[in-house]
Amino acid sequence: MKSSKSVEQRRQQIVAWVKEHGQSHVEDLAVRFATSEVTIRKDLAALSQQGLLIRQFGGAVPVPAIATAAHTESYQSTTLNGFTNQAASSTINAIGQRAASLVKPGSKLVIDCGSTTASVLPHLSQFDDLVVMTNTLSTANFLTQCENEPTVLMVGGTWDAQSQSFQGAMAEQLVSAYSFDIAFIGAAGIDVNRGTTTFNELIGVTRAMAAAASKVVVLASSKKLTHKMPNLELSWKNISVLITDEGISDEDKLNIENQGVTVLIAAPSGE
Repeated sequence: MKSSKSVEQRRQQIVAWVKEHGQSHVEDLAVRFATSEVTIRKDLAALSQQGLLIRQFGGAVPVPAIATAAHTESYQSTTLNGFTNQAASSTINAIGQRAASLVKPGSKLVIDCGSTTASVLPHLSQFDDLVVMTNTLSTANFLTQCENEPTVLMVGGTWDAQSQSFQGAMAEQLVSAYSFDIAFIGAAGIDVNRGTTTFNELIGVTRAMAAAASKVVVLASSKKLTHKMPNLELSWKNISVLITDEGISDEDKLNIENQGVTVLIAAPSGE
């Protein structure tokens, strides 16, 4: 498996090559960078999504200079909802990195919608032979562009614009037909006494994911503890691990742990 650093270096070199030479074909790039055409297509898809080049049938062309400058500003302001790791907050990225430490090669994962759950995605490329199910198109798109591509399973159902995910009875049935090692779940709010909470009444798929997994890992920043929401999504008895940041108080951490949940604190690198 190639390191993420070598992947990033190759992609930077591809951008530079296309800028200098103009229209470039997949087969020529594969020879130039001593890799497969499949890998080059993944590179071009990722670079196109980042706005660093324009993908065309059979290859790519440079982005016009004006468009590049405008897109760069927009790109740098996005979060992991668009999977731009360098633009995500260090806290959310640390939560994702801590979550990935629970994964092993060959793990079967199910990942719910949400920007915090998405923070685990850049850290999964280090693992071989993963199987990942998701109800979010952006998650599936990101995973299929990874150098170390996992087996990706996509939940069907009805598209919910608010959560940007597939929901409904069909999605719940499909999730329930599988078993997973870990479910990565987000949280709109956290009630120390009850569990994860939300305003959204579409909680069936999240509950199905939790029921189908041996370990349920909730990824949530400590600020979610201040969000008071009426609908209980997952009770603490259905949650194995909460990964949050150093903003959680000692009292809240102890109260949650007393309900059988392991609380892991993720600190940004260098802290």
